[in-house]
Amino acid sequence: MLENRIIQKTLRVPAGVGAAGDGAPVARQLDAALLDVGFSASRALLEHVGTLAPGPAMDLAATVVSAVRELVGDHVRHNAYFIGFPHDVPDTVEFWAERLRAAVLAGSGPEVDLAGGLNLLELPGYGAYQHTYAELLAAHDELVGSAGDRVTVLHLGDPAEVEASRLYLALAGSTTPLGEADLALLGELAVACADGMQPDEIPVRENRAVLNGIRLVLGRPLVAVDTVTDVLRLACQVSAGDVSLRTATRFRAFRRPERRVLLAALNEVVGAGPAKLGDVGRYAERWKRLGERLHPHEHGQWPHAAKVFAVARGELRVRTLAGRAEAAIGAGEIGAAASILSAAPGLLLRSADTLLRRATGAERATVVDAVTDALGTASGRVLCSLREHVGNRRTPVPARMYASRSRNSWVGPDRRPPLPAELIAELSARLDAGIGARLPRWERPLLVDPAVLEVALPLSGKAAEDGFAVLPRGSRAAVTGELLRFFTYWRQTSRRTDYDLSVLLLDEDFQPAGQVSWTNYRLDGVVHSGDLTDAAEGATEFIDVPLGMRGSYVVPQVNIYSGESFDEVAESMFGYQTRAAGRRGAPFDPRTVRARSSMRGSGRVALPMVFVPGPAGWQAVWLHLYLSGRPSFNRVEANGFTTADRVRALMERRYLTVAYLVDLWRADTEVTSWDGRPPDGPVTFIGIDRPENLPEGSEIYTLERLHELIPA
Repeated sequence: MLENRIIQKTLRVPAGVGAAGDGAPVARQLDAALLDVGFSASRALLEHVGTLAPGPAMDLAATVVSAVRELVGDHVRHNAYFIGFPHDVPDTVEFWAERLRAAVLAGSGPEVDLAGGLNLLELPGYGAYQHTYAELLAAHDELVGSAGDRVTVLHLGDPAEVEASRLYLALAGSTTPLGEADLALLGELAVACADGMQPDEIPVRENRAVLNGIRLVLGRPLVAVDTVTDVLRLACQVSAGDVSLRTATRFRAFRRPERRVLLAALNEVVGAGPAKLGDVGRYAERWKRLGERLHPHEHGQWPHAAKVFAVARGELRVRTLAGRAEAAIGAGEIGAAASILSAAPGLLLRSADTLLRRATGAERATVVDAVTDALGTASGRVLCSLREHVGNRRTPVPARMYASRSRNSWVGPDRRPPLPAELIAELSARLDAGIGARLPRWERPLLVDPAVLEVALPLSGKAAEDGFAVLPRGSRAAVTGELLRFFTYWRQTSRRTDYDLSVLLLDEDFQPAGQVSWTNYRLDGVVHSGDLTDAAEGATEFIDVPLGMRGSYVVPQVNIYSGESFDEVAESMFGYQTRAAGRRGAPFDPRTVRARSSMRGSGRVALPMVFVPGPAGWQAVWLHLYLSGRPSFNRVEANGFTTADRVRALMERRYLTVAYLVDLWRADTEVTSWDGRPPDGPVTFIGIDRPENLPEGSEIYTLERLHELIPA
């Protein structure tokens, strides 16, 4: 299972182990099987499989094919309600009339409520497959391969333990927070690599909690615990709770040795810095619950630890740094507030906008100087976040969007006065200098794939879903082909669950211009595959969108009509394919899948992405947003204006992209655009996919490594 995740995460296949022999026939079979799902094995990988005996070669090949099929969503059967989709989809009204007529003739129609009308969803045969997956395939011609099909290359890696260690160190040492899937993977790798090389630094505190959770269970010393909140995160981790502290955790009973380790860690942190007790109040209730499990009153040898729980109970009052700064701001003493916050550089930079808006002319210079002094000690991720923020403060935006860590979002008016242009220019220049000074330096020429330039910097893995070819929020990717095909698949855990794939069309002013969903199967060439209302065995819905259609914004969304939420179902995914117009084949073919993402947010309406036309053709722009929606009966017709507000807010925001970092590197590095031709010597390559013909000794940064470019 771990090898599967390594392949899916890195597109590198751990070298197989086993007896040598003639595995050439297996290598040929592997190559053919991979092409069927839109992948190809590098020459080195095929040669490696060919040197193994047939048994080990077959085991390795099976692992590879299984991993990539799951990666693009081909591990399940994607059936469609209308067997002839997209060619034999009826008009919506005609379909309902035929369903009702069939029910009446069969004498099995639903009861009619004279006050409330007729529930069409209860018509016999509605919402359930009327044919098998085999019958669906038989009704469609075989998909003929096309030069436009996606081909993703898999490369040969080192032995599994080496690949696991490399990925472990990269995730543990990430300078940006990881998403839920990567945090879970980090936990698996931490167990597998417990006796191997350990990271020199663990910048992200949630990563520390995951690693220390493993160390606590194994009875090993904790690492990098320097705040009381680190201990709280650790307790949440080993209780199978939320290390981000976004939701409360039900703490488990701790063994006596575990209680001693946790209390000793608290005692050491508070003893070294009593001011850190100020962090307790934010999570006071959770500290109370944890105290019930740790029994600090039984351990008098750790008096500083006992103070943590005294603060949580309100028996000991501690004035926090943030509280002191807020008091100064409330009194109009902005310079004093900046001085107070200078003790916490990250908090100062996150508060910079508030301070600058409220500062007078003389105080503004004090704030700018304090911000400049903090640039050398705050994390690179915070510097980049502030640089992006400053770049969006020239004018008030029509709609200001807020997105939480769980990717829930809401929109409100932007009542902030704009920052002066000269202040924005000064701050931007200082931030550029600070970020540029901390970027990695390349001894080799920098070779950049133009396709990666519009990828937003991955400042947090929590702003994106896990999946295949998934980009950070705000990233843009070119869309080729003549037809977009969206698909969503879900499989319920225990309750009947109805998800509805829909498309909202917006005009150039972000006003709703039409929709296609289970209530409207067709509009201007856009076609729905039919509604499914139960997913005990899994269900898939599709929507086709011709790229020659009228309209400015195409917004696919998934609405929960009833049943389990996105984080309750056994599995759920969204993706899109591209095809030539009129191209036959089954509704789902992995070779045409351009991206596939999980859906695990806490809202009831998923907004994965938006598609927009431009001078150079259509682009996919990643949203990674969720609407709270209603508990049940969510429909695209009911959230059109809410969705439009979020699309507008995101489309009008300027994101910091890879192009920003490349421009900073140009000052002292030779930068060349990748045109497909191999360079003369080793390079540092940054791109979407790894080329196969780079010289030996090249350093390669593709999607899974872009976070490593963010300075620590």
